[in-house]
Amino acid sequence: MSLVHDLFYGFGIAMQPWNLLACFLGVFIGTLVGVLPGIGPVGAMSLLLPITFGISPVTGIIMLAGIYYGSMYGGSTTSILVNIPGEAASVVTCLDGHQMALKGRAGPALGIAAFGSFIAGTLGLIGLMFLANILARVAVIFGPAEYFALMWLGLSLVTYLTQGSVLKGLTMAGLGLFLSLIGQDVITGKVRFAFGLMGLVDGVGLVPLVMGMFGVSEVLLNLENLYEKREVMKTRLRELLPNREDWKRSAAPIGRGTLIGFFLGILPGGGSVISSFVSYATEKKLSKHPEEFGKGAIEGVAGPESANNAASSSGFIPLFSLGIPANVIMALLLGALMIHGLRPGPLLITENPEVFWGTVASMYMGNVMLLVLNLPLIGLWVQILKVPYRTLFPLILLFCFIGAYSISANTFDLYIMLVFGILGYAFRKMGYEPAPLVLAFILGPMLEQNLRQALILSEGSMAVFVTRPLTAAPLLVSLILLLSTILPSLRRKRKEVITEED
Repeated sequence: MSLVHDLFYGFGIAMQPWNLLACFLGVFIGTLVGVLPGIGPVGAMSLLLPITFGISPVTGIIMLAGIYYGSMYGGSTTSILVNIPGEAASVVTCLDGHQMALKGRAGPALGIAAFGSFIAGTLGLIGLMFLANILARVAVIFGPAEYFALMWLGLSLVTYLTQGSVLKGLTMAGLGLFLSLIGQDVITGKVRFAFGLMGLVDGVGLVPLVMGMFGVSEVLLNLENLYEKREVMKTRLRELLPNREDWKRSAAPIGRGTLIGFFLGILPGGGSVISSFVSYATEKKLSKHPEEFGKGAIEGVAGPESANNAASSSGFIPLFSLGIPANVIMALLLGALMIHGLRPGPLLITENPEVFWGTVASMYMGNVMLLVLNLPLIGLWVQILKVPYRTLFPLILLFCFIGAYSISANTFDLYIMLVFGILGYAFRKMGYEPAPLVLAFILGPMLEQNLRQALILSEGSMAVFVTRPLTAAPLLVSLILLLSTILPSLRRKRKEVITEED
């Protein structure tokens, strides 16, 4: 009965006018972000993060969370109609969704994506309610050494599961850890790596860095295709409902996608992108007609769309119960919680139940809002897709400048944002993903703090990291993962060098 009582308590908070408005704005903006190619939830959350500083923590988190899972819904629209993923997790949807649109079946593709997302998102929330509390109770026994080991594992998994080169992912993570060390040492008070710049005494700001790496760099990348014309498929509302055969073929993929997305979403580094790829591969493997995949199989839409939405719900489990972000978006939410003075981790649910249960309840309402928004407003999203990017990019840059400046009214933050915007653009052109850098940057201070606390408690003995099972196991898994990826990469590189010499 306690769970039911807590859920009703959460609905009481979520139904408050300001929180209800924040939920609607979040899912609406999230859907819009998912529809518009090139912005993404990370960029949108970075732009709107400063707005949440002036409102209550629960209202701010409700809005930011709505942007995240709302973008998972909206990303399928551009994938199906334009063959351009509005969000990274919707890349897989392009393969069969757009082929269905070319065959005149854009309606059923959009419909099954919306219904599958709703079902998976709702089931993911049920799992979130049950597991987060259990995990939080277990996490109370964790000390600094255990937290350090878990965070290190999370960082290792992110670089291990990076889409590009593993070595490039590790490089970006290392750069992120270095950037997190800039500024005053929290224990000694000494200034580190500021290079004589007063603006770096307090460290590099999270918002300028993220806005630069994702917002400004996205604008620079999209400017390369400024005058590229896009063909937008047409569809009508009455054609959106899938028929009985569509449901028959999609029911099992939606169920499997929900399970895959939920469990991969909990793992650090898993998230929506990996979940959608694994779901697609699973459906193709299990299908009696694998040759249809890539040519318009509705299973190729239903499974991945369900997986990425289930992952967006389960990603909140390690964030709320352990204080460990499973992906870069959860890292931004972690940063927002810390800025509001909250302590993410096992005590968050007991010390600030209004934040946890209010957010969970708002996600139930947000899923219903998204189902209502995504079907009737598809015509509106199609019209927005026709807006030239040369009209959109000045507005995006304007929001970036306002967001970076509004935090501390410091012009130095604008320079930081521009520097990281140019660096982010260069990194992406060279195949370096910014996500490991941002995640390492946010985890860096906590990694250092827990490491130093663990060494203080053990009087400098490193044995504390190998003598306890809860500490040794994550570190051993991290070592195995890193070695299993680095060694094959080094061998391939050595063979390439030998071949070139010959």
